[in-house]
Amino acid sequence: MDLETLLSFKWSIMAPEFTILITGVIVSLQDLFYGNKRLSSWLSILGVLLAIAFLSTQYQHESVSILYDTYIFDEVTFFFKIILLTGTLLILLMTSPSWDEETERVRGDFHYLLLAALLGGMIVVSSGDVITLYAGLELLSISSYIMVGIRKYNRNANEGAMKYIITGSLASAVTLFGLSYIYGLTGTTNLFDISREMSAIDTQLEPLAILGFVITFVGLTFKISTVPFHMWTPDVYQGASTPVAAFLSVVSKAAGFILIARMLIIAFTAEPGLEQGTVYEYGVGLIAVLAALTMIVGNTVALRQRNMKRLFAYSSIAHAGYLLIPLAALTSFSLETIWFYLLAYMLMNIGAFAVLHVLIQNHANEDMSIFSGLYHRSPVLTVMMTIFLASLAGIPGTAGFIGKFNIFLGALSADPARYVLAGIMVATTVISYVYYFNILVQMYSRPAEKHANLQVPAITWVTVGFCTLGTVLFGIFPNLPLQFFNW
Repeated sequence: MDLETLLSFKWSIMAPEFTILITGVIVSLQDLFYGNKRLSSWLSILGVLLAIAFLSTQYQHESVSILYDTYIFDEVTFFFKIILLTGTLLILLMTSPSWDEETERVRGDFHYLLLAALLGGMIVVSSGDVITLYAGLELLSISSYIMVGIRKYNRNANEGAMKYIITGSLASAVTLFGLSYIYGLTGTTNLFDISREMSAIDTQLEPLAILGFVITFVGLTFKISTVPFHMWTPDVYQGASTPVAAFLSVVSKAAGFILIARMLIIAFTAEPGLEQGTVYEYGVGLIAVLAALTMIVGNTVALRQRNMKRLFAYSSIAHAGYLLIPLAALTSFSLETIWFYLLAYMLMNIGAFAVLHVLIQNHANEDMSIFSGLYHRSPVLTVMMTIFLASLAGIPGTAGFIGKFNIFLGALSADPARYVLAGIMVATTVISYVYYFNILVQMYSRPAEKHANLQVPAITWVTVGFCTLGTVLFGIFPNLPLQFFNW
């Protein structure tokens, strides 16, 4: 590629990515030479805000493809980047200006690792080629491995990081093995070219195409912690600090689902679009089975959890099962449904993790008992946590209910309809009421372990307040984000 061709690309479309990259470099240099954690925090927040500002200027921008279709920008990439950037911003606000017990000797490492992981997720969202997809995924994954183990003097963190890197490496190897089949059959790494070649594949080679799809999908399901590839998740969440667990639960999981949706909808259908192709028809059974098992196992095992991080880990597994349903019941609204649910999940889950973060710092404990008597210590925070739990459980009037309802309707309107998945979703949602409402019992009915008023940093109120407002607003007026999505 000569210089003239390189300069001819519309690089301005990558302004959000360049902003995160430059911010990450500045934060790492600041940490290397000055080691001011507070400055690293505010620089990271400023960089993410600037990236959001650049992204907002791209609203209703025409689709753009640069670097020979390895980087693409369209309405889908725009809306999913909103989730990644906003989720990361809320997590940064959650950890600022102080991050006491959980940071044992942590300097600014967390901030530039978080930015690197965010950059990897953004690359995944905008990739139109298998190579850039994998590069973005590995940047996200490797940064996440280090963030989990960053508390190197914590035994749970060491155990979680070790399990995470072993399972993550295995998942990457399996994914690459599956992609090698796809490349061997199509002779290309471009997703749109793969779709074209798959639609014209010889009948005798169809078993290999299906095998490549299954192996690739299995490798990717490790990343989103679906059953039976979920066993690393509780230990990793328990070992990670609360903000890192929130990032893995929301931003990392969102990037994983975007990757799967993009590959499934573009590469494994008869043509670029939302028409069922042969490979998808054979693979949809696997997706449906994994969705059902993930919902059942995630919700039932969560019933026995007392450690709050492990409880939210199994909750995250269950929500991964819900998000697989739109992929098993593929319609023209599947991407919209996934986006809205990820948006609602970002708000309610980060809000819940922010409250949990405050309580863990206050009690130096992760048991469910830290919620005991919270209503008497901080009534406002208790009401906000109640809203987050209600949304996670799918109670009407919250964004979580609208997200589940959209998935339910999508499962029934698909051709053929997925009645069994819809039924399992309803049943497991009812089961989830038990462990979510058990936290409510702790907050409202149990006596407080500490009687002093709970001290909540002002910046944490911003995070929790924003998440509460979004959860309620999108639950009452769901057309606001849905009309925004359909520009």
